[in-house]
Amino acid sequence: MSTLTQDQVFDALKQCQDPEIPVNIVDLGLVYGVEIDQENKVHITMTMTTPGCGMARDIALDAKAKVKAIPGVSDATVTVVWEPAWDPSRMSPQAKAKLGVS
Repeated sequence: MSTLTQDQVFDALKQCQDPEIPVNIVDLGLVYGVEIDQENKVHITMTMTTPGCGMARDIALDAKAKVKAIPGVSDATVTVVWEPAWDPSRMSPQAKAKLGVS
């Protein structure tokens, strides 16, 4: 079985965007954690910018599909959490620059 890395998972997650914000979910700081078990099952813990995000289900399903498409991944799950709450300080410097957030 090939060795799956967190970098591979994060690269796949960078292909997922919040449809309302033109920045990927990694650079937005929505991904809180990635765990890979010995059977190459990937578990992603993430949040949304607000608890009322109408796209939460779609974004989580897109993230799961992108990760499951990585060669060697046997399964993927996504858990959306609300604690700790997301705030703009979690964004990458590139995302902050793109969105004009200081």
